[in-house]
Amino acid sequence: MLYEKFLELLVKNNKTTYQVAKDTHISNSTFSDWKCGRSTPKLNKLKIIADYFDVPITYFIE
Repeated sequence: MLYEKFLELLVKNNKTTYQVAKDTHISNSTFSDWKCGRSTPKLNKLKIIADYFDVPITYFIE
C-alpha cells in the first residue's frame, strides 16, 4: 500500500525512481526493497520522501 502511494506521486510529478533516488540520496535498491516487500521505509526516509514531494508524512500512513 505504501509503495503504491509512492508510485502515485512518481506519476503525478513525472519523476522516476532513479531521479528521486539521486535527488534524495536514498539508494535505488532501497526503493526496490520497499517495492518487493523486503523492507519497509523507516520514518526518517518517509520524511525525506514526503518533503521531496511536498506532501505530509501522513499521506503514506492514511
